[in-house]
Amino acid sequence: MPPATPSFDPGLTQQYTGPLLRAINKDGSFNVRRRGLHGLAGSVYMHLVNLSWPRFWGLVALAFLTANIVFAMIYTVLGSESLRAAEDDIGLGFFGKAFFFSVHTLTTVGYGDIYPLGLAANVVASAEAALGLMGFALATGLLFARFSRPNAQLVFSHRMVVAPYRDGHSLQFRMANRRNNVLTDVLVDMMLMTVEQDAEGQLRRNFVELKLERRKIFFLALTWTVVHPIDESSPLKGMKAADLERLQAEVLILIRGYDDSFTQVVNTRYSYRWEEVEWSARFAPAFDVSPAGHLVLDLDRISATSPITNA
Repeated sequence: MPPATPSFDPGLTQQYTGPLLRAINKDGSFNVRRRGLHGLAGSVYMHLVNLSWPRFWGLVALAFLTANIVFAMIYTVLGSESLRAAEDDIGLGFFGKAFFFSVHTLTTVGYGDIYPLGLAANVVASAEAALGLMGFALATGLLFARFSRPNAQLVFSHRMVVAPYRDGHSLQFRMANRRNNVLTDVLVDMMLMTVEQDAEGQLRRNFVELKLERRKIFFLALTWTVVHPIDESSPLKGMKAADLERLQAEVLILIRGYDDSFTQVVNTRYSYRWEEVEWSARFAPAFDVSPAGHLVLDLDRISATSPITNA
């Protein structure tokens, strides 16, 4: 079924040469991989900033441990006379003594119970101290960048629903702010991506913008159910689940809002594929009123739906 409005390329190309995964991953990243050293070199910083917290701390710990083991091996190669301890027997063995001396030097603590002896050992210790200063400065910069980077922590319903809307139907999804901060001037754009044959019989990815009942809200304090009316102008008019599967349909969602905590505009992305659309259902309430009169938002119920038996 051809789209109701002309297709365009939003930046994800209309060329289609084989089966593809979703255009936007569940974490909001685009499903694009880069090759070549130039792309790799430019992505190291962003990769470190975007790592999950467990992986980031794991990488920092691994780098710290590896550096100390390497320098301990260097001191071991220099010989047992390269390091002296304030006490002759500290119960560690030479490699253990070299490892903890490396820790003290790399962190610039320098307790003085172990110290280098000779030109070679002092040169290595000086280089390690300089490396430690630069390494911890880099780690501190990355840590600050991760904490200070503004981003929208939104939670989305697991599925879209096709629900009754006025005298017809609509395609809906629901979202809420995971944080306690307030997002204002929240704006949503939604596109339908399908894979269809052109006049020459070649497969192409088509992108059609979906009109929304309401594209903008002033603030996102509770939930927002974004609604696309399936009317005569909608490319989804007359479609069923089998049609969306045949077209490999994916709904792409772009969201922008103003974060009053960081006083910056934040962006996020999400998508739903054809198998993530629930037909003849509506979203169940996700908030209620406490006995004290407060509105209580239950984030665990963002995806809660109820079937519509008479649809």
